[in-house]
Amino acid sequence: MNKFVTSCLAVIALAGCNPAPSQPDLKDAPLAGARIGGPFTLTDQNGAKRSFDEFRGKFPLVYFGYTMCPDICTPDMQQMMAGLKQFEEANPKLAGKVQPLFITVDPARDTPAKLKEFVEAFHPRLIGLTGSEEEIAATARSFAVYYQKMDGSAPDAYLMSHSQTPYLMDPQGKPLALIPVDTPNTDANEGEPKLVAAELAKWVR
Repeated sequence: MNKFVTSCLAVIALAGCNPAPSQPDLKDAPLAGARIGGPFTLTDQNGAKRSFDEFRGKFPLVYFGYTMCPDICTPDMQQMMAGLKQFEEANPKLAGKVQPLFITVDPARDTPAKLKEFVEAFHPRLIGLTGSEEEIAATARSFAVYYQKMDGSAPDAYLMSHSQTPYLMDPQGKPLALIPVDTPNTDANEGEPKLVAAELAKWVR
């Protein structure tokens, strides 16, 4: 047996002794079994009705916020969508299973046209969803999301207080994990996007 073949066999043997770490079982996910999520039918940025059921088989990445949020929602979406793009670069096939969703908690101002302008700034596959006050309230309640309108200086000049909870859901619409946002290190390459990509890699399969 020549030296080249011997070296190849040695490399294969070493690889067999040090297998790549396996992904954790979905049943062991941090939010597995939590009563979060549920059916909804809302209106997307193109004016089309969309139901949560149509994302079965995908891994929905769900964020509740609003387009006029001054200092939370935009940075969160920037970090999450940058992390999704990193995951797409590393594993485009798996990343294609992730469906990002932005659900407004301010339906009075977040029309489909307003959402369209907002979501297009972050990711080409990001879907923005709005609806009636009652539809949004029911959806937020099913996802254990808190929000409240704060008094403003004028009827249309107000802020919304809301939960900062980006959920990763499984292909059956059940919760898996919270996606990390608002972490101390915000460097575009080493901070939140990297953590987001790592969390997606852990659960998406």
